[in-house]
Amino acid sequence: MSKISSLPSLERLPPPAKAAFLLDFDGTLVDIAPTPESVVVAPGLLDTLRRLRERCGNALAVISGRPIEQIDHFLGDVPYAVAGEHGIAIRHAPGQPIERSPLPPVPAAWLEQAESLAQAHPGVRIERKKAGFVLHYRGAPDAGAELGRIAHEWIATTNGAFHVQAAKMAWEIRPAGIDKGHAVAALMQSAPFAGRSPIFVGDDVTDEDGVRMAEQLGGIGLRIPADFPDPEAFRAWLARLAGGGSDTWGD
Repeated sequence: MSKISSLPSLERLPPPAKAAFLLDFDGTLVDIAPTPESVVVAPGLLDTLRRLRERCGNALAVISGRPIEQIDHFLGDVPYAVAGEHGIAIRHAPGQPIERSPLPPVPAAWLEQAESLAQAHPGVRIERKKAGFVLHYRGAPDAGAELGRIAHEWIATTNGAFHVQAAKMAWEIRPAGIDKGHAVAALMQSAPFAGRSPIFVGDDVTDEDGVRMAEQLGGIGLRIPADFPDPEAFRAWLARLAGGGSDTWGD
């Protein structure tokens, strides 16, 4: 069976006039790379996303753990809306200001200890964000357990103000109560998303909140690798949706 024939049936989807696509970036639209800055946008992806956005009346958003500025760097103005840092920052439409949720500051002592851990474990990388940071250990897999233990010790002292999220070869420390489900719900409240059925697609534990919210709102949650074997197969599926031919997703 080919990759395409084994992908989710297009019959599951609402028609383009009723569909809203909310897509994860790393591991979904693009392949996972050794470092966040080394990801590669596959040839043809931007054109696919532009055509899909046109078919859906602009109801196309990217929801990522990355800052919005990084999504802009890789995708430009192709998505109509972007939610960054798991929904902490949201830009609802092109040219609009970025809305940020009020959040507690990250304790400076955590960042100092994180820097010490990175020095003690070559290959560990710290990705700083405006409302938190990520401990990447893809370059030092043996350090993962220790980093996770220390991260959980940090948040245990904050009375629930912060949350540790396990990701692919990483631990993310961020304010509690804001996640990709929050981002889906916020985006679906305004045009061009309002009144449509959300279709959320992701690949990681951090995407499960988005999947659940999409389903709660009457839409569809899809996952890599459960529904798509890999990002390449997902991109091919998107290209089929965006194509608009008689054998594809109809109106």
